[in-house]
Amino acid sequence: MDLAFLPWQQADIIRHSLRLRDSFECWTGEILGQSAQATPDAIAHDLFYAPFALLSHGMEADPILNYGNQQTLDLWEITWDDLTQMPSRLTAEPTEQQERTQLLNQAAQQGYIRNYQGVRISKTGRRFRIENAEIWDVLDEKGQKCGQAARFSQWQWL
Repeated sequence: MDLAFLPWQQADIIRHSLRLRDSFECWTGEILGQSAQATPDAIAHDLFYAPFALLSHGMEADPILNYGNQQTLDLWEITWDDLTQMPSRLTAEPTEQQERTQLLNQAAQQGYIRNYQGVRISKTGRRFRIENAEIWDVLDEKGQKCGQAARFSQWQWL
């Protein structure tokens, strides 16, 4: 990653970070990150460098990833630019995609699910199992769904 380009410092990513945090709190009643009292810049920084993987996609017909924190970039062995152009279905192998789609549909119906596990694949082909993942609908400032997000802190390389 170009050290001059830090995604979390961009205005649209700061706004999206707040959406991720606020939506998570809406569905769970819990704080995503370290502090509810932090400034928007501090929230964006803390989520980007959090010790858990955090990623989201938009509402396209074939949803494109629109956020991945540093842990996500490291796990998927990918750059920010490549991640934010990738259909989210490609985070899983073809054999895992149907189960992933069913899970995302379940999350969309309920707004939030937890305790998901599944196998994912990095850009270089390394496979890993995620465990205890949480998935939630991301809401915009008007309360309208604008995507889905996932967070997990447990994974194992296969």
